[in-house]
Amino acid sequence: AGNSYLIAEELGIGRGFRLRDAELLLEAFVCKEALEGKQVALFYLPENDAIYAIQNYCPFSDANVIARGIIGDLKGKLVVASPIYKQHFCLTTGECLEDNTVKLGVFDTKIEDDHIHIAL
Repeated sequence: AGNSYLIAEELGIGRGFRLRDAELLLEAFVCKEALEGKQVALFYLPENDAIYAIQNYCPFSDANVIARGIIGDLKGKLVVASPIYKQHFCLTTGECLEDNTVKLGVFDTKIEDDHIHIAL
């Protein structure tokens, strides 16, 4: 039932994933080919002290661009809008709101001791 987690630093992503760093406190993104050979976009939302990890690849534009998207709320769901064609992907499920046949991979995260942990 439990996931196996790795500290982001152990995935080769670097010290930028420590929560006290200003980059994350500014709701910035970071992406890296880290999990299963896929790029992962991370979004830190300080208002709810949560980290969201979602696949960075957008199948509509055939490019790794999700990390450059804008976060918002659409139809009651927390989403990121792809910067190319503007499809909205739910940060918790990966579902595309405009096309429910398309879904991005999402990864569970947790914050412990000022480190971000990403589920494998």
